[in-house]
Amino acid sequence: MNGEPHVLAMSAEVAGVCQVLAAREPIFHHPELGASRDDFDATTIADYWEVGASGQVYTRDQIWPVLESRYSDPNYADEWEAAEFFCRLLGPDTYLLTYVLQQGARVTRRATVWRRAGATWQVVYHQGTIVDAGL
Repeated sequence: MNGEPHVLAMSAEVAGVCQVLAAREPIFHHPELGASRDDFDATTIADYWEVGASGQVYTRDQIWPVLESRYSDPNYADEWEAAEFFCRLLGPDTYLLTYVLQQGARVTRRATVWRRAGATWQVVYHQGTIVDAGL
């Protein structure tokens, strides 16, 4: 990664939310937060969809079988490093969390829209964009 992105200051409240949400990222890579279909449904809104780093659009119904296979494989190795978290309040109980994710040689910038629903956090939308190594 070349250079540090410009990061605006966050209020103490938003910084606290950022810390909570950062612990949940990357999404779907924390089976300790729940690995069942019910857990998945509870943490994503009903019409959740995402754009992967490939540019492909994925719906909940396309994502769950991949996660179910991952969570049921005791030999699945999930190695990644996330950094440069930033959070922005978008509206009532709705936040945008951005960060950089490194998985092996692949580096992506990630953006997740989260909504607080009582004591639960739900993912509204997610996108990953590959960082061009030549930048």
